[in-house]
Parts: sequence; C-alpha cells; structure tokens
Amino acid sequence: MANSKYEYVRTFERDELLLPNTWLVVRIDGRGFHKYADCLPRSMNAADLAFLRSRLSDHYGFEKPNDVRALNLMNLAATHVVTSIPEIVLAYGVSDEYSFVFHKSTNLFERRNAKLVSTVVSTFTAAYVALWPTAFQSGSAWEDGTARASLDVAMLPTFDGRVVCYPSWENLRDYLSWRQVDCHINNLYNTTFWALVQKGGMSHTQAEEFLKGTVSADKNEILWSRFGINYNNEPDMFRKGSVIYREYALETTATRAEQEAEEVDEAWRGIEPPPVSKTQAEKMRKIRQKAKVVTRHVDIIRDEFWVQRPWIKSGKPGKPPE
Repeated sequence: MANSKYEYVRTFERDELLLPNTWLVVRIDGRGFHKYADCLPRSMNAADLAFLRSRLSDHYGFEKPNDVRALNLMNLAATHVVTSIPEIVLAYGVSDEYSFVFHKSTNLFERRNAKLVSTVVSTFTAAYVALWPTAFQSGSAWEDGTARASLDVAMLPTFDGRVVCYPSWENLRDYLSWRQVDCHINNLYNTTFWALVQKGGMSHTQAEEFLKGTVSADKNEILWSRFGINYNNEPDMFRKGSVIYREYALETTATRAEQEAEEVDEAWRGIEPPPVSKTQAEKMRKIRQKAKVVTRHVDIIRDEFWVQRPWIKSGKPGKPPE
C-alpha cells in the first residue's frame, strides 16, 4: 500500500486474536430461513405468527418437516468448505446450520476472528448459491411445484456466523453432542407436529396446543398409534444430522487404546509432543487436501465414532483407506 497522509486511518483497525491452543468452532446459520418478519401484529397467537412469519423455506416451497433436497444442498456447500479449507477437521450440520471445527493447533489467518468467520461464511454462502440448481434441478424432483429451481434476487439465501473457543477436547465433544441432541429433539417435535397438521387435519394452533407438555415417549406413541409412523425408521439424516470429515483407514478399538495409553503415560511423565515445523505443517496440509471428504449420518455422542477416527483429535492425517 502506497504511503499517503491518509494512511493513519489504519491505526483504528483492531484484530481480535482467538485464544491459542483452543478448538475453534465456526457456526453458520441461515438468515430468514425460518425466522420471523417484523411487520406482523404481535396480537396473533404464537403458532400462526410463526408460520406466517416463516420466510425463505416457504418462499421456495421446502417440504415439511424435512426437505431432502435442501438438506443435501447444505451438505454439498459444507463439503465444499471442508475441501477448500484443509484446516477444518470436521463439520456437523442440521437444518439450516453448520458447525465447522478447526483443530486447536491451527494458526490459519493468525487466528483472527473476523478473517476466520468471514472466510467460512462467504465460502459456504457462495457454494450454497452456486450449487442451488444442482439440488433443485428441473425434472421429476420438483415438477409438483413444491420447490423452485431458480433463486429470486429478492429472496436470496444468506448466512451469518460466529466463532467460539473450546479449551478442551471434552468441551468440544460436549458441544457436538449438544447439537446432535438438539437435532433429535427438534426433528421428533417437527415430525409429530407436521403429521398432526398434514395427516391429522389439525391447524397449526391445534397441533401446538396438543403437543404442549409431551415428552419424547408421548410423541413416539402419537406417531405410531395415530399414523403408523415408527420414528426409528425415519432417515438417519433427519434424526442424527450430517457429519463431514476426511476419510482415512479406520482404526480398531484395541489399536487406539494402546495409542491412548502411550499418550497418557507421556503426559504423566511430562513429555510434551514435539512442535510441528512449518515444513511438516505444510506437508500435512497437502495430504489433507488429497484425502476424500465424506458425509455420514451417524452417532457422534458415543465414543465409537471418535475412537475409530483418531486423526480428528490429533489433527494429523491418518493412513490411506485400503
């Protein structure tokens, strides 16, 4: 940048550097997908207000309670983000939100808050818009008029984002478990609610009132006894969300147990893992770029997922799959 008398304005800029040695989670959320407009009268009851105020999902005719095309589009956009940014070790998504996890050792953008969030959000939004025709392509998938294959400038999908630092692996696991539990709770409610509306002939208000005070067992019973729906047979993507990560050869529980025992022993003896040099970091980055990025709909609350995929915690690429 050329020197000038106006350059002093740069002194007003401030960067927020995120805490070192913490797991970074950038969570993006769709803006206006299900949120409320501000112009409707507040005297209306909550249920009708919510449904009249819903915006983007209704504008484009998303199917309720879940639109496979819309969820697949979210997954495609998130896969593009993970592929484009090798420092991301895992992403988890449900509905119109996605969480992108950076390893605690990352120094991408010198851990500047604004750069990390803006890069993830802009990359995701660009991919979402560019891939929209792929998800909502012309043909039998949408000839019934339930979704539009082209975007309206007046109703473009946008996303906001924030970043949170988690100081320990346990904190990160709890965060991801929280998101998956929320996925289950919300999907069970929505599945029951829309069954009452679409198949039971109830209004939105009646369905909301009917479900007040019910627990999971009650909702499962309503689905089965009234509509013959076994919630456990609903697609895993609806019930568990989507997990995106780089695929390497899975490790057995026994192998991982031995490695963890060695790590615990070294930690007890005060042996710190050697720092990764810039050359090593760049080499690992290139390996990650070549790895296959996959999307799965699995349980990430139990330990099995993480035990078989130790490279997520270590940040080091695993062995190529056979």
